[in-house]
Formats: sequence, C-alpha cells, structure tokens
Amino acid sequence: MKGIILAGGSGTRLYPLTKVTSKQLLPIYDKPMIYYPMSVLMNAGIRDILIISTPQDTPRFEDLLGDGHQFGVSLTYAVQPSPDGLAQAFIIGADFIGDDTVAMVLGDNIFAGHGLKKRLKAAVKNAETGKGATVFGYYVDDPERFGIVEFNKNGKAVSIEEKPEKPKSNYCVTGLYFYDNRVVEYAKNLTPSARGELEITDLNRIYLENNALNVELLGQGFTWLDTGTHESLVDATNFVKTVETHQHRKIACLEEIAYLNGWISKEDVLEVYEVLKKNQ
Repeated sequence: MKGIILAGGSGTRLYPLTKVTSKQLLPIYDKPMIYYPMSVLMNAGIRDILIISTPQDTPRFEDLLGDGHQFGVSLTYAVQPSPDGLAQAFIIGADFIGDDTVAMVLGDNIFAGHGLKKRLKAAVKNAETGKGATVFGYYVDDPERFGIVEFNKNGKAVSIEEKPEKPKSNYCVTGLYFYDNRVVEYAKNLTPSARGELEITDLNRIYLENNALNVELLGQGFTWLDTGTHESLVDATNFVKTVETHQHRKIACLEEIAYLNGWISKEDVLEVYEVLKKNQ
C-alpha cells in the first residue's frame, strides 16, 4: 500500500503564524506537525509516501524530511498548485499510486490511542483484500464543521454529508482514509462541489453506495485532533506533552517507529541521537 500526506492549504485561519510557513511545519510540542500524520502511515506499515504541498512549501518539507531514509521510508513530493479539494490528491498522485492501494492522511491531523496500530493494519488489509474503503469516525460537539456519518439502528453507515446544516449524528469522518485502487478513477470523474472543490465526502459516498465503505468508530481511549485553529494548536501541544510526560513514551517518534518496524538499525538510531542529544 502507498501513502499520501496532504499538507497543502493556505492556513489562513492561523494567520499570522502561517503567513511565511506551512501550517504543517508549525511545532506541536516537540515535533513539527507533519511528524504526527507521518507516524500514522508508518504505524500502518506503509513505507512509500508522497507528500503533497503548495509550490512554496514543498521545498521546506524536502529540507526537513529529505528522502526519508533516516526513518526507513521512501519519500517523494508533489505540488498542489491551488487548494481544489482533498480528493484532488488522488489525481495528483495517480502515477505514484499506480495499480496499488492507497491511504491518505491530512497533514494537520493527530491520532493517538492504545490499539490504533491494530486498526490501521485492519484497514490496510480491507483495501488489499478487495473489501473496499475504510474511514474513521469520531464524536464531535460541532458536527456542522465536518463531514458527518449517519448510522442505522444496526450501526451501519447509511449516509455521509459534508458540513450539514442539520447534522444527522455527531460522528464526523476524520482525516484518514484507506482505499482500493478504484479511488483514482472515482476521483477523476468527480464534479467540483458548490465551493469549487473535489470533495472527499463525494468519494466516500461512492464507496458507501457501492456497499464498500467501512466506518470504524474511534471511541474511548482514542484521541483525534484537527489542528486548524490557534486553540486546537495549544490543545494538541498540551495533549502530547501530558501523554509524553506521564506515560514516558513518545507520540510520533519516527525513528522509534522505524526501529521497532525493523526498517532501521540500532546504529541508525544512534546516529540520530548524535544530532538530537541536546534535547530530551
């Protein structure tokens, strides 16, 4: 399976912080924001990753992450000239995806929780064994801001609506998606929405109508943070600091994930230590 991190957008909700830098390069406690979504793909076992960003920010991601060898992965880069919707990532990344399955995570989403890795691996397996797409649902207090899933009494997803005025549930679709290879064709045939974007919700709806959309709910014990506002940046930093301080384990330490996956050696880890040894 291939992986895509969509780290574009203009970040206007975070001005002036994002006037000269990408939102996804801002710090969340002790790491740049993009480390968190990257850790999700790595925990899913994905090593071939495409980072899509704006023309001005793409070189900055390359400076930060390089070709990914230090994390045991292969990173490539592509440009999204203008923010024309999340689903556009599958058109930009069509050659990269080839005839493989693909997972996409948004560059400003943070996922944490015991048992997350198991769920990620299950989503990969679903896509690779022809069971279709998997998205993750999370309870929110402000459903009108998100793509919202409606369930029937058996807990099966029956509809998905983007930013509904009258939400049919409080479960939103988070920024993490696993698809089979059909997603590329579906994306190419989408019609832009009223706001001129190729909507990921429309893609998910196609899978839902084909009875091929698995909605996994992230319940108690899981944390999902979408860091698009000043408040949520602070919340995310406080969350990561609290977990790391009290549980004595890092969230999104890419070298650690790579080492535990057997992608880099002990010697590689010690090399990184030489660079980072002046901080905790």
